[in-house]
Amino acid sequence: MEQMHIAHSEALYDRAKELMPGGVNSPVRAFQSVGGTPRFIQRAKDQYLYDEDGNVYIDYIGSWGPMILGHNPDIVLEAVRNQLENGLSYGAATALEVEMAELIHQIVPCVEMMRMVNSGTEAVMSAVRAARGFTGRDKIVKFEGCYHGHADAMLVKAGSGVMTAGIPDSSGVPKGCTADTLSAVYNDLDSVEQLFQQYPEEIACVIVEPVAANMGVVVPEKGFLQGIRQICDQYGALLILDEVITGFRLQLDGAVGHFGVTPDLVTYGKIIGGGMPVGAYGGRREIMQLVAPLGSVYQAGTLSGNPVAMRAGLTQLRYLQAHPEVYHQVGFLSHRLRSGLEDIIRRHHGNCTVNGIGSLSCLYFTPEPVRNYTDAKKADTARFREYFHFMLDEGNYFGPSQFEAIFVSNAHTLREIDKTLGDADAFFSAHSGN
Repeated sequence: MEQMHIAHSEALYDRAKELMPGGVNSPVRAFQSVGGTPRFIQRAKDQYLYDEDGNVYIDYIGSWGPMILGHNPDIVLEAVRNQLENGLSYGAATALEVEMAELIHQIVPCVEMMRMVNSGTEAVMSAVRAARGFTGRDKIVKFEGCYHGHADAMLVKAGSGVMTAGIPDSSGVPKGCTADTLSAVYNDLDSVEQLFQQYPEEIACVIVEPVAANMGVVVPEKGFLQGIRQICDQYGALLILDEVITGFRLQLDGAVGHFGVTPDLVTYGKIIGGGMPVGAYGGRREIMQLVAPLGSVYQAGTLSGNPVAMRAGLTQLRYLQAHPEVYHQVGFLSHRLRSGLEDIIRRHHGNCTVNGIGSLSCLYFTPEPVRNYTDAKKADTARFREYFHFMLDEGNYFGPSQFEAIFVSNAHTLREIDKTLGDADAFFSAHSGN
């Protein structure tokens, strides 16, 4: 294996560290848990990333999920170029926002009203505020290992980058901000029921990633989501599905359609912007009518419903609606990747576990099943670090953390999947029995 040349990335990283915390604008990019120098990406197209040193990588991050058609698809690029001729931002209402709301409602009918925002974090923060305003209650229930953005109340036993950094919570968050945040165990309905028995009239909502994609990929067990729905109904609380990852990726109507669970509110992220900065929250009309200017739950944003982001997102969503075969293809490729990894692990006694659903996958460096946060934390991050760098040097770009998902796009082909599997086979062959 020949080491990649990364002199330009190293120089950029040195410059960045003088001006940005950790040299990055989002923690996991710093490669803190895997070591080494983060790659500075110059451009992306289809299934590939190209760094500042001219190295080429098969991309399995896809901007953390939204690039389901691959990078820079021609139809989205053309639509954005056309929109740019009309301006970047107006701070005023546009027809595009109306069209986006109509399309989302058509695809996911339970989203009767919605509000565009600028990120998944903002969508979650605003949805929780709406739930509290509607119920008149303060407490919320989240699940250990589920990540719902970096709003103060959500940084309690969060997943993803917080797990990677080994930070249980966050400094700078007053105790009062998290005093009403209760944590349950994913895939454990008894833990949810116990919290409601303790606070039967104080819990405003339960928020959950329907597929927990920030502690790797943990799939809900049969009846888990339905059970949460029933508990919420029993105690008069709202159910919020955080579909920042699964929305329009798991299938066109996301986890709502896949699992047949109707939330009171749902949050979406960058996929509805085709990868541009955007988010949304919405749900039952009677709840959303409490949001300003109709009601007393305040939320605002100058760039909310940005016309360029709306144009990009509309183009991608309409394409996905017209081409359901995309979901079959990405599902087929992801299954090929997962089954290939499982075969490699068996042959080389790799002591690993593969989780996944649809186009989401995760290779855990633990032989035990992973069904919750405690299980995920058993993964051997030192072994993942070795695997990550071996695969990176072979041109495979995975999330630089054991606890991130592997995303496959419609631009990937069997050629890339089989190449990646060949590289994984070489790694486990060299580390047989570990």
